[in-house]
Amino acid sequence: MEVANSPRIKVLLLTGQSNQWHNWKVSSRALASVVEDESIFELDTIVSPSAGEDFSEFSPNWGDYDVILLDYEGDEWAEDVKSAFVDYVRGGGGVVAFHAADNAFPNWVEFNEMIGVGGWGDRDESVGSMVRWRDGEMVLDDASAGAMHPDAFEFQVETRAPKHPVMKGLPASWLHAIDEQYSCLRGPAKNLTVLATAIAGPEIENGTGEHEPMLMAIDFGEGRVFHTTLGHVGADDTETPLAMKCAGFIETLYRGLEWAATGSVTRDVPADFPSSEKTSVR
Repeated sequence: MEVANSPRIKVLLLTGQSNQWHNWKVSSRALASVVEDESIFELDTIVSPSAGEDFSEFSPNWGDYDVILLDYEGDEWAEDVKSAFVDYVRGGGGVVAFHAADNAFPNWVEFNEMIGVGGWGDRDESVGSMVRWRDGEMVLDDASAGAMHPDAFEFQVETRAPKHPVMKGLPASWLHAIDEQYSCLRGPAKNLTVLATAIAGPEIENGTGEHEPMLMAIDFGEGRVFHTTLGHVGADDTETPLAMKCAGFIETLYRGLEWAATGSVTRDVPADFPSSEKTSVR
């Protein structure tokens, strides 16, 4: 939907590198298609140099955009580019960290604060705690563990912050299409709100039995960050996977983009949003 007389939200999709377990070409194509389908957004895309190539000309003008959609896990940026990004977000810019973007930049202190928690990249206890949901509240867990996930499966996503603009009106629980369920992510977890969680029981290989954060909102200075761990695209995938076709993934992405950019959400819950019993893919 588009609010009458409202300017379109300017989105920059930043992509171009992923590790050996992901395929940024497929995920960024799917993200671009989804964002372009929604009239409140105006999308530009920047593809970074490939791994090991020259980054000297890589210098996005962050301030041209209301929100940066990160589908990137790769080479470090130059210090001045990183500094400008920090200033952009701290000054009120929006960020959406998509799935494997939370594996990026393990040694960049401010980035870890922006995304709240991250995975892999040798992230250990030194970068912060794991975030869990226990007895109705967020808990910081300092136990020793590294990021992992079970094999992809359908799982329930449970709303934990029903009054937050991103989650308002969404079901208390909904069945997400087959996807990786990230677990044991860890980081500073400053100014972080858990929006939704999911659990893989101990009967599932690599299931932690913990309610792990799937959707998060983080305040960073005056800026807002929406972190979604959903939407895995495997290295060998050539077509958009069900995880990214899930109406729940798409709607929460839309809401996260709008909230990160503006601080509010104008969207109604779509009729095809998943229920607790049935997935819904587009």
